[in-house]
Amino acid sequence: MKSTYHITARQLVLLALATSVFAASAVLLYDRFGSDLLGRWVGARTEKTLNASKSIESITNPSVATDEQNNREIYTAMSPGVVNITSTVYVQDWFNAYPKQGTGSGSILDREGHILTNFHVIQDAEKLEVSLSNNHNYQAKVIGFDPDNDLAVIKIDAPASELSTIPLGESKDVFVGQKVLAIGNPFGFDHTLTTGIVSGLSRPIRSEFTQRLIEGVIQTDAAINPGNSGGPLLNSKGQMIGINTMIFSPTGSSVGIGFAVPVETAKLVIDDILKYGRVRKPKLGISPIPLSARLSEVLQLPVKEGMLIAEVVPGGSADKAGIRGATQQVQIGRYLIPVGGDIIISADNQPIKSNDDLDRALKGKNIGDKIQVEIMRGSRKTTLTVQLAELPRSGM
Repeated sequence: MKSTYHITARQLVLLALATSVFAASAVLLYDRFGSDLLGRWVGARTEKTLNASKSIESITNPSVATDEQNNREIYTAMSPGVVNITSTVYVQDWFNAYPKQGTGSGSILDREGHILTNFHVIQDAEKLEVSLSNNHNYQAKVIGFDPDNDLAVIKIDAPASELSTIPLGESKDVFVGQKVLAIGNPFGFDHTLTTGIVSGLSRPIRSEFTQRLIEGVIQTDAAINPGNSGGPLLNSKGQMIGINTMIFSPTGSSVGIGFAVPVETAKLVIDDILKYGRVRKPKLGISPIPLSARLSEVLQLPVKEGMLIAEVVPGGSADKAGIRGATQQVQIGRYLIPVGGDIIISADNQPIKSNDDLDRALKGKNIGDKIQVEIMRGSRKTTLTVQLAELPRSGM
């Protein structure tokens, strides 16, 4: 399992640090990587195939079952729905290309062969092979993915009779101290069961791929190791409440701190991918740079906090609303700072000081929604109405 790096955001207090942050930020177009997952609740198709409201007949009510009985029943009922995923990437050396393999886990979503896993399990794979609990192997293809939330959906063409599904529960009802179970393939040991409790809630972690915050993450002490990635975190009813994604560990193996992306986030991702083949997210279409008091002083700007707009994607939401990007560059030390563009200071009355603030302002918004963006243009403060849309394909 790849670790997800959590980089602490700090306001720039020195000019050198300010310009360093600019250098790192300038190469990344904010909305080309998207904000926190936005969209609708699971639609009719996923409700039909993934609905977990009905009880699982083979699992006794946890309130009357012993812990051992509950573990056994859940493993028996749910382990056939967990798959082992082997990804192959071909690496070129001086003479030949040789295969490099990685392993992960996944959960079967429906009898059509759709499987939920982590994006980092399938990233850059030139070949994907899925092994079922009956030891039958199938080639898989990627249907869609969401790097912001480290999730992906793949598909195999297998007989429906071989596909046992994992029902989706509700992560919003999870509580600290609740029993959880993880089924996966740690270190390649297929269909391993570990148990534990929910040890923390609403933990923010960062996507390794886009540095976006994944919020509402479930922390657990159930043993999660490399190979568990993409597998289900289950409640005592056998319902998936999270997708095991990363661990905090100085050694690379479990030390009792694991993290699972909440299933509510996964439902939205699944819905969009099954309908559109991608996750549709409203985006501003800007490349912003955090503004610090020190940088503001050097550039003689009218505000000390906000987001400098370096670039606006042509045809994007911000462009259509009239938000302007930089008109020139000023050299400070070794760095060129774009100036002359608007400075975003709030969105829907929420102060904007960082990319995370922008993400939160867009969270829960849908394509077509409107937000009020307050900007500084020169010495004049004004508010613009922005109608949110996907990023134009030409701007990607």
